[in-house]
Amino acid sequence: MAVEIEQFMCRTDNFGVLVHDPKSGETAIIDAPEEAPILAAIKRTGWTPTLILTTHHHADHVEANLALKERFKLRIVGPEAEKAKIPGIDETVSQGSVVRLGDERIEVIETPGHTAGHVSYHLPASKVAFTADTLFALGCGRLFECKPPVMYESLKKLAALPGETAIYCGHEYTLANARFAVTVDPGNPLLRQRAARVEALRADNKPTLPTTIGEELSTNPFLRWHDPAIRKHLGMEKASDAEVFAEIRKRKDNF
Repeated sequence: MAVEIEQFMCRTDNFGVLVHDPKSGETAIIDAPEEAPILAAIKRTGWTPTLILTTHHHADHVEANLALKERFKLRIVGPEAEKAKIPGIDETVSQGSVVRLGDERIEVIETPGHTAGHVSYHLPASKVAFTADTLFALGCGRLFECKPPVMYESLKKLAALPGETAIYCGHEYTLANARFAVTVDPGNPLLRQRAARVEALRADNKPTLPTTIGEELSTNPFLRWHDPAIRKHLGMEKASDAEVFAEIRKRKDNF
């Protein structure tokens, strides 16, 4: 039985997420950006959280860790490489680690780039992944602690997931990402159509997530470093894939 997912807004543009295994009754919180919206979601669903899955150490992803741990006596799981920076951490994970939510297998994928120890969580049986600030809808995270080749390798890992995999990201950045994406890939009709849908959703204050790996592969320029039209537009027909990615990231930083 697939997990049930409750997505909601925290802070100004963070997504909060509850993941519930209906068979066992166990519930995970994906990052803890802000206590009040998380408590409201717990009350709304009636689910009792048993753990927090932390993706990285930034304050807007761990702010509510200690308050939630005290209230629910849950355990906090997070990346080994950032354990000193994650409040209340009980268990560390790294590439290949497996966390259980009832019978649900949660596989850890190391996805450094945004931070040096960032991880993503993949639930293959439920066909869903939580990529936080590595892969966004139509974008990727800023590189605060790593160079572009590191993020490129992380995105390659995520791009290799099955196309039907649902992707939940850390922020509602899709509108800005769409407006940038069309400057890099202007001849992509699928991107143009998606950008129009995103504009309409945000005009109605509706979320643009989840997305899927398949949709990102067809429209997200940060996963389309191999595309001949993008390479021609950038004047980088003979560059490596990693070099094309780095140029796109540089342009987004200055957009």
